[in-house]
Amino acid sequence: MEAEPFYDQYAPEEWRRLEKQRTEYAVTSRALEAFLPSPPCSILDIGGGPGRYSIELARQGYTVTLAEISGESLKLAQEKAGEAQVSLSGFIHANALDLGELGSSSFDAVLLMGPLYHLLSHAERVQAIQEAVRILEPHGRLFAAFITRFAPFRYVANGEPGWLVGNQEYALQLLETGVHDRPPTTFTKAYYVHPREVVPLMENQGLRTLCLVGCEGVVAGHEGKVNELTGEAWQAWVDLNYRLGQDPSLHGAADHLLYVGEKSGELPEEGCRRAV
Repeated sequence: MEAEPFYDQYAPEEWRRLEKQRTEYAVTSRALEAFLPSPPCSILDIGGGPGRYSIELARQGYTVTLAEISGESLKLAQEKAGEAQVSLSGFIHANALDLGELGSSSFDAVLLMGPLYHLLSHAERVQAIQEAVRILEPHGRLFAAFITRFAPFRYVANGEPGWLVGNQEYALQLLETGVHDRPPTTFTKAYYVHPREVVPLMENQGLRTLCLVGCEGVVAGHEGKVNELTGEAWQAWVDLNYRLGQDPSLHGAADHLLYVGEKSGELPEEGCRRAV
């Protein structure tokens, strides 16, 4: 299934996903807090689905526009924004590969936290990144998310370990290319990035790297009990996973990577350690 009909069908599940996978959401939010300029700066959320991050950032006082390929996801985002009593500046039905209706250098920050999962060719991934960079103001910040090459193997090891026996040739292809074009019913076609690809890919599009963090830190595949925590214990694990997620030796151990880059300008002295 292609991305648009998939997310039209599964929009409510995508909204609930970040309630269940709290570590990913918390670590990503910590990076946003560390690297976004202060509100009310303007943010474009490209491929933000039903608006989990858009709505929270709008609640914090940011001026947020959501651009999303799935019409059903946009409808759900509007409903959820109404329930949260926050206003977004716009809901745009658009493809990350072509945002021509939006002017160049028109947003202070751009989130690209979804589209790069589903662009199978290198050329398409470059095109989406270039569109995001085009829209950024000088010194603007880009937040781009990836699914790692090893995430699907953790998924099948946990839920369907016998899959490997009948799919060894395909598993090898997946390891070598990252292209997942035989999706199960629970997901769509996808590209799984090798961690060492991310920084060169982004810097080749005119970005200066500020941070690369594994969004599950050290607990990918083992986060069930952690995600049930509250209070001080929960915050301690968020702090630890944000810190360990920045260790390059653990990037392949995370299911999601978040890249933070700047369109131009100097690297902040605090780097990626502000909240540690």
